[in-house]
Amino acid sequence: MATKKHKKRLLVGNRKIKEVNRLIRLARTKWDAHENAACRRERERAMALYQTLDAAEREQVPQVLRVWLRYRSEKYFGEGRKGNGANS
Repeated sequence: MATKKHKKRLLVGNRKIKEVNRLIRLARTKWDAHENAACRRERERAMALYQTLDAAEREQVPQVLRVWLRYRSEKYFGEGRKGNGANS
């Protein structure tokens, strides 16, 4: 039985920033396609990696991506969101 081996590359510096950008863009694509579960998964990955960046690295992420990540995170995926519009 063949198993798929996942190689985890150490993301540092520019690689980490590029990966954050890629994940946010992927989440936005999923959002635009109304693929909510996939969007949530990619957004969570992007947010987790984004939170590991220091302040200088965060500034290197384009502002439009940072704003989208924050806005979608708070408005649609925030903690305690019921999904029935009660927290609007």
